[in-house]
Amino acid sequence: MTDTTSTVEQQLEITLRVNGVARTATAPARRLLSDFLRHDLRLTGTHVGCEHGVCGACTVLVDGQPMRSCLMFAVTAQDHEITTVEGLAPDAEQMSPVQQAFTECHGLQCGFCTPGFLTTISAYLQENPDPTEAEARECISGNLCRCTGYQNIVKSVLRAAEITREREAGA
Repeated sequence: MTDTTSTVEQQLEITLRVNGVARTATAPARRLLSDFLRHDLRLTGTHVGCEHGVCGACTVLVDGQPMRSCLMFAVTAQDHEITTVEGLAPDAEQMSPVQQAFTECHGLQCGFCTPGFLTTISAYLQENPDPTEAEARECISGNLCRCTGYQNIVKSVLRAAEITREREAGA
């Protein structure tokens, strides 16, 4: 005799504070944060690359700290502040310093890895606002890019630090 009962995974209502806004969707308890952001909340800026936490494309900020969203269940992100690449700019009229630097220094080519770099670098510059070139290389060492060769990404880290200082001096 064959068991014809199907197992249905329990759905949970998950509420996350993403980019300063409380967002709620229903998803299975085992839904990865990366999938929850992309498929349930329709925030597609977070990219999924290796799905093993190696490439860094899915990096978001959890309470200001870089986190591989492909390694975290969405349900565990409740009660935490999540910042995706969509939330890095201060407003719709102005790019963040890191976004502006990537534009000025040609820090991207295909753009697939870019959201992970932008979030990682943004968090890094909060803790180290005046990095050396060696420190900039260390900052990005956990993110993989198949297109650029990293030179312009390193330049972007240094330029972003410069832009941040300029904005703070002009404020």
